Amino acid sequence: MAQSASSPAREAIRGTVPKLAQIADTLIYGEIWEGPHLSKRDRSLIVCGALMAMGRDEQLRGHLARALDNGCTKDEIAELITHLAFYSGWPTAMTAARLAKEVFQDR
Repeated sequence: MAQSASSPAREAIRGTVPKLAQIADTLIYGEIWEGPHLSKRDRSLIVCGALMAMGRDEQLRGHLARALDNGCTKDEIAELITHLAFYSGWPTAMTAARLAKEVFQDR
């Protein structure tokens, strides 16, 4: 599949760990994100949920913005955070809510 356009996060590490950036460009965002069975919108919801549950706040911020770009609404993201609060824990939901607020305000 085609290589995806890069992101600021990948560009920040490209000079230090170029292979990791290349794998992200070609495999994760080239093949995985371009798979035929899930929409990018659905993939964004899945990734945001996983990052929230794992407490990967720095990556979650970028993927919340990507989710909006991929057609997720602010209400859907809020519902995702509320729903996962009972599975991933209240602190992860509160942190995700704060990050979502910041991402939404930047729009």
